[in-house]
Amino acid sequence: MRLRHIEVFHAIMQVGTISGAAQVLHISQPAVTKVLQHCELQLGMPLFERVRGKLYPKPEAHRLFAETEKLNRDLQGIRRLAANLKGSAVETVRVCATPTLAMSVLPDALHSWRAGFPETRCELSTQHTSEIVNALRLAEADIGLSLQDPRHPGIVAEAIAHGQMTVIAPAGTWSAAECSTPLTAEGLTGELIGLADQDPLGEMVNAACDAQGQHPLYRTVVQTYQIARSLVEAGMGMAVVDPFTAASAHPDKVQKRVFAPAIAVQLFLLTSSHSPLSHGGRELVDAISRVARARLASA
Repeated sequence: MRLRHIEVFHAIMQVGTISGAAQVLHISQPAVTKVLQHCELQLGMPLFERVRGKLYPKPEAHRLFAETEKLNRDLQGIRRLAANLKGSAVETVRVCATPTLAMSVLPDALHSWRAGFPETRCELSTQHTSEIVNALRLAEADIGLSLQDPRHPGIVAEAIAHGQMTVIAPAGTWSAAECSTPLTAEGLTGELIGLADQDPLGEMVNAACDAQGQHPLYRTVVQTYQIARSLVEAGMGMAVVDPFTAASAHPDKVQKRVFAPAIAVQLFLLTSSHSPLSHGGRELVDAISRVARARLASA
């Protein structure tokens, strides 16, 4: 089957008629009929039963549709990529970051960068790391920010800031002397706020706790570190969070201690290996790096 055959076949399977497929594809009904006939001729079998102008798929058509559905999604992705490449002539920097970084690092970095690029358009969005990778591959984003290295062959990951997992607790939980020392898993007591399953950093914390023979009980489980920080600020209990979330916590409401043994956390700049950054994009990355390092140094 040729790509045109697949496109027409897919449209017919979706709408059920030649006329409907012609409208979806913006071509004439005779053109759809001709392509379908040529497709069936090449396959050596009919794909539809014709009953009073309506097409009823045969079992072979259903099996074929299941496979062509995958290819059709790929074709849609290619069209989106082509459209995004076409529109890249407008001076725009598109940043896609995980929620934690979007809230803790980006605001100050963007404010600093804007002074030198007042006319450049900047688009910000938040996604999980896997979605950031897809956005970069489809040219829907220029810059990705994550605390994970996706290790994807089409993505360049560059560590631009380094920190450690940190325990945060409501103000008054520890003495000033205690705040200057690391906290082990044994010190995770009282009401604990944990991250949802499959969070990579959360899994590292749990593994470290297991290695110390400790098994913390999380009665409150959240989806993001930002929610965990807000609950700690409200006095609900302790949480082990990334250093950027810890640094953005309200100093009058939250105390911080480095978790032990140390769990390194890196802020990764993610870019497509096929799309070098513009001057404005590179300057924004520099601003993000400066803000991130300064935030960690002052934490």
